[in-house]
Amino acid sequence: MKTRFSRVGLVGRYEDALVADSATVFASHLLSRGLEVLVEAGAVNAGLPSGVTAVTAEDLAGRADLVVAVGGDGTMLYAAQLVIGRSVPLLGINRGRLGFLADVSPAEMTGSFDAILEGQYQEDVRALLSARLEHPGTTPLTCHALNDVVIQKYETGRMVEFETWIGGAFVNTHGGDGLVVATSTGSTAYALSCGGPIIHPRLDALVLAPISPHTLSDRPIVVGRDSVIELRLARRSPTRAQVTFDGAVLGDLDHGGRLTIGAAQQSVTLLHPLGHDFYRILRSKLHWGRSARNPDESEAPC
Repeated sequence: MKTRFSRVGLVGRYEDALVADSATVFASHLLSRGLEVLVEAGAVNAGLPSGVTAVTAEDLAGRADLVVAVGGDGTMLYAAQLVIGRSVPLLGINRGRLGFLADVSPAEMTGSFDAILEGQYQEDVRALLSARLEHPGTTPLTCHALNDVVIQKYETGRMVEFETWIGGAFVNTHGGDGLVVATSTGSTAYALSCGGPIIHPRLDALVLAPISPHTLSDRPIVVGRDSVIELRLARRSPTRAQVTFDGAVLGDLDHGGRLTIGAAQQSVTLLHPLGHDFYRILRSKLHWGRSARNPDESEAPC
């Protein structure tokens, strides 16, 4: 994929002033380099340069040869949905709060992009999940997810009870707020807040992390990426559940239905500046090694 990018799709939540400011500077830089800049219709009202081209979200992904997300990881997940099934890589400029996916800072964005135009970047292929939600007599609902697929209690204060099957083998009946099924990419997202492990992005694995389990022995487990996971509501469960993927709603899981999750054939390619270091990002975002006395000691030793 070492190609010269000439048509760049720019996405972001421009109602955020920080995002709009960075997107304006970045779009102006792209235009000055003679590149075509595509933005979603409505973004032109965010103060972006007059030279940008407003298109639909579908046209943006179909016409761009690179998509740049300005914002946090939520914006990156939205951009990933646009490019699934297309050979279009993603670059993230971080204007969010944490940002494991969007890793280019606003101060470095123009210099990093100029280097990318010269072919100086690292490609990072990320695996996706495929999920299928089905009930008897209805059309199944399907989705792809970069981070995770989540089942959680819905419209009630009572816990949801559900069964987990992996590869056709019964695993457990869970009681609690739900379950996160995450890729290695998603291991640093919702699954991490549920006590799940951090998994290196290149490891072909899935994390199953219970959300507020009723039984303390109900712990996260890691399985191979080729595993097929099936979730069903337990007969005695007093409530239905809602299924989401990368923060978007897929549908409800009722009694008699089932949710099947497995590896997708598609993938998403992220671009990073040369020297990208996953462990440096962990140190920075999770404040490893820092203390009030030595706030900078998380840097690598000399």
